[in-house]
Amino acid sequence: MDIALARTFLMIAETGSFIEAARRMNITQSTVSSRVRNLESLLGRQLFERSKVGAQITPAGEQFQKHALAMVRVWQQAQLDVGFSGQHDQHLAVGAEAALWQGLLISWIANLKADYPELALTAVTDTGPMLTQRLLDGTLDVAVVYQPLQSPGLLIEHLFEEELVLVSGGRGDARRRTDDYILVDWGPDFREDHAIAFPKRAGARLTLDIGPLAIDYVLNSEGSGYLPYRLVRGHLSRGRLKLVARARRFSVPVGALYPEAREESEFAPILDSLRARVARLA
Repeated sequence: MDIALARTFLMIAETGSFIEAARRMNITQSTVSSRVRNLESLLGRQLFERSKVGAQITPAGEQFQKHALAMVRVWQQAQLDVGFSGQHDQHLAVGAEAALWQGLLISWIANLKADYPELALTAVTDTGPMLTQRLLDGTLDVAVVYQPLQSPGLLIEHLFEEELVLVSGGRGDARRRTDDYILVDWGPDFREDHAIAFPKRAGARLTLDIGPLAIDYVLNSEGSGYLPYRLVRGHLSRGRLKLVARARRFSVPVGALYPEAREESEFAPILDSLRARVARLA
């Protein structure tokens, strides 16, 4: 299948409009319509319901969407790998959740770049489930995530426990309103433990699922929230943040996911380098 068909389908699904998809892709609306007809002919199903207000994706379209995303990712990775051939002997694609790049994996990538001049590197940020899917698609070599889940064909290696502590910013607890608490989403196990420990805080006015954003928010507000100790200890020592006294602490496992089938002689030094970087957290 022409990859342009998948790209066009995804653009319509994103914009909800054949006209807007054509504008963004810099092609004619008739070309968009023709591509959709070709795709629907190949799949034998209608993918969009068209109306005066736009294009609504059908149940068949929703089923195809995840496969279209995978096809585009695989194609992009193929282009990247082919582009690197002849310039670098090897290519490593690493993915991680946002908070794990900060203070940990960025420095690991820098070490790899210095230690392996023949290695080309690609680093991406996404959610744990999306990174896992990209490993299964073959567009990632290793992912570092919170609470990794077992999937066929992938191995999980426990790296460390992320300690989450309750910290506050601004002018201190005495002036804080009850709605200044920020619920930072560190995964399903944390959400469950948090709900049991703090049932009245389950409906916090502000929920953030990107850790670094939560750190910036707490630093510049009078709010409080659970953040990784490794990321806030410098702010604590400088007095920019405060530990909330006698607050419960939580722990979230961090693991590396990588394929069972791999070239061990090439991959083992990469994993050893990651383990060495994690060991320096202690």
